[in-house]
Amino acid sequence: MTRVLIIDDEPLARMVVLEYLQEFKDQIEVLQECGDGFEGLKAIQQLQPDLVFLDVQMPKINGFEMLELVDNPPAVIFATAFDEYAIKAFEAHAVDYLLKPFSKERFNKAIEKFLAVTPATNNIAKNTETLLEAAAQSPAQNERIVVKTGTKVKIIAVQDVEYLQADDDYVSVITPEGAFLKNKTMAFFEKTLDPRQFVRVHRSYIVAISQITRLDPYEKDSHLAILKSGAKIPVSKTGYVKLKQVLGI
Repeated sequence: MTRVLIIDDEPLARMVVLEYLQEFKDQIEVLQECGDGFEGLKAIQQLQPDLVFLDVQMPKINGFEMLELVDNPPAVIFATAFDEYAIKAFEAHAVDYLLKPFSKERFNKAIEKFLAVTPATNNIAKNTETLLEAAAQSPAQNERIVVKTGTKVKIIAVQDVEYLQADDDYVSVITPEGAFLKNKTMAFFEKTLDPRQFVRVHRSYIVAISQITRLDPYEKDSHLAILKSGAKIPVSKTGYVKLKQVLGI
């Protein structure tokens, strides 16, 4: 029996999915309905479903942001009306996606596609990670960073980020409120953050341009970026070249 969650902020949309799933009641068990990403995240962690029907555009945190916080994501069928970046990501890496409003026939095709894929041939975690990286190219995804702090979720506006620092398998996001760990790579942030606002000045550091007060020489072929907070960030030879280009010096 396939165990399913439905995560959508529209009650009518959840009702449609429930109704269409009746045809598959011998194969699929609906564990819970969730009205936002916070509820959805908690339900996924507690219930460990096999499949999630997920809306992208939701209040509080959207579907992509919610998935980023899941350690071992389940298979996902998106039911949404989202932008071109998401569609490209869905086509390449999602189990399937349903553009609202969708017909019962189209819904059935998505279910049959999922049921036809065996766990051995479906690398769910890898596909979801690649999907999120592709979707992150959307401008709508670049305005904030969502992190877990214990059992809570913290939303960090990009303009509040002072710098990012590599921290083992995580990236530490430094803000005036403190440091917050995000389970992503420096390469991910270098690719997704606006290059006019953030520069990777060192293999372990990405700095917000607006936070730099001066650049001081430091040892051979390197510099230190002094930030408004007083933090001193190492700048490699390559990072210095990048900074000069962005700053126009």
